[in-house]
Amino acid sequence: MSPLRLGIDIDGTVTTPDALLPHINRKFNSQFVLDDITAYSLTESFPMLDPEEFAAWFKQAEPEIYRTSPAHEHAREILSKWNDLHELYFISARGLEVKDVTFRWFEEHQIPFHHIELTGSHRKIETARRFGVDVFFEDKHDNAVDIHEELGIPVLLFDAPYNRMPIPDGVIRIHDWREADEWIRTEFAAKKA
Repeated sequence: MSPLRLGIDIDGTVTTPDALLPHINRKFNSQFVLDDITAYSLTESFPMLDPEEFAAWFKQAEPEIYRTSPAHEHAREILSKWNDLHELYFISARGLEVKDVTFRWFEEHQIPFHHIELTGSHRKIETARRFGVDVFFEDKHDNAVDIHEELGIPVLLFDAPYNRMPIPDGVIRIHDWREADEWIRTEFAAKKA
């Protein structure tokens, strides 16, 4: 298999999709679980939270949230394996103000990378185009659909309660990193043959 350049989102993809919940529950004295998050926008999922208060709290809590986010199951295993086969380009909506905590998190979790790009925006199409990624990994539904439709590349969508809307062909719903690995091996072995 020829090396691929893989575009990989971080939050909800390399980290678990519920990484925010312990912080939200502690701050807002709540007991939310992942199944309660039915929209990507947390204030849509939790209308009882004041959007301005939530945004102010999130900005202040963001470094600690990212520092303590658990890695998605099997992420380190598969990404370490892929590091020898492919180029790992992490493309995240995180801003530059959390660059240090982001790089430290990758080091502490021993997750390899060739490049990390913090865009400060959920719009990742131009960044993925600029880096010429062959496949993208995402958890935000509209990002997955837009990247696939604009760039014509497959996007693997990590399943979560907030992204279960219909998806077009070319966006492939997966549940974990081992499933992602199986898809990459099967799909690209078939193309090679």
